[in-house]
Amino acid sequence: MTRYLIRRSLQAVPALLLVSLCVFLMIELGPMDPLAMYEDNPNVSPEDLLRLEERLGLGQPVHIRYGKWLLNLLRGDWGTSNVTWRPAILEITDRLPNTLYLMTASLVATLALAIPLGIVSALKQYSALDYVATAFALMWRSIPIFWFGLLLIIVFHATLKNPFTGNPLFPGAGMYDIRDKGMPGYNAILDYAHHLALPLTMLTLHSAARYMRFMRSSMLEVIHQDYVRTARAKGLSERWVIYRHALKNAAIPLTTIIALDLPMLFGGALYTETMFSWPGMGRLFLQSAERVDYAVLMAIVMINAALIIFFQLAADVAYAYLDPRIRFS
Repeated sequence: MTRYLIRRSLQAVPALLLVSLCVFLMIELGPMDPLAMYEDNPNVSPEDLLRLEERLGLGQPVHIRYGKWLLNLLRGDWGTSNVTWRPAILEITDRLPNTLYLMTASLVATLALAIPLGIVSALKQYSALDYVATAFALMWRSIPIFWFGLLLIIVFHATLKNPFTGNPLFPGAGMYDIRDKGMPGYNAILDYAHHLALPLTMLTLHSAARYMRFMRSSMLEVIHQDYVRTARAKGLSERWVIYRHALKNAAIPLTTIIALDLPMLFGGALYTETMFSWPGMGRLFLQSAERVDYAVLMAIVMINAALIIFFQLAADVAYAYLDPRIRFS
């Protein structure tokens, strides 16, 4: 296992280099000009634009600029935003807690809903519950997530009102009410939970539908295996057979899906954060792409790529625990 982990870690280095090069070239070849936001500003003269171009190194060949960026990265310097002129890593750390709050809540709610529903649906195959759960999953997977988000805003924010206060039933944007910032702890928690309701619903229902289908299919395949029938023949309780024997092996395919989704804890949900004005990483990425903020874009992409590789490696380790037959050479 140790040799395998070392080999996979070494293989990650050229993969990350290739990702960085491809992203840098795509940004360079894009139609947007990093200085376009300053061109219509009457307070910025042509001389100022030239100084900004020199400061950002935009006049240098692309391979020179990429080489400088890579050397700075190896020294721990992620660059400086050409919009806010703050270090890119500070731009990320300012938004990261907000994304972790949203995405962690969504992941926990998704697994709490999808795994039990998938297990029960498989055990009660072709029952009314199975048909309802399957229809639920297919419906939520078919609905575009941005359309569902708009529907939530229209119904629960723009239409329905709180009968006691006359305010919208749920907030349609933001993480908290800026008018009440600094409230006592209990009220602040309620306010954060109130703002979390709609984006959490949007993310959870969409993700749970996919997880539920994977869990159901995997359980259906496992519960008909010989070792499950043998466990029942030994007189073990049905609960022990399902949760100790079947679920452990059925969780292997789901582990891959979760490992692919875990980097979203860092990257955020672009549609959700944009639609609900959630100040997180997804919204930061979109804003940086619109403004061609090289340093922030590259920092987000590289950290996300590293997390994807790390969690895939963690998934391989989890495979060995879930199925002792799996060996890595």
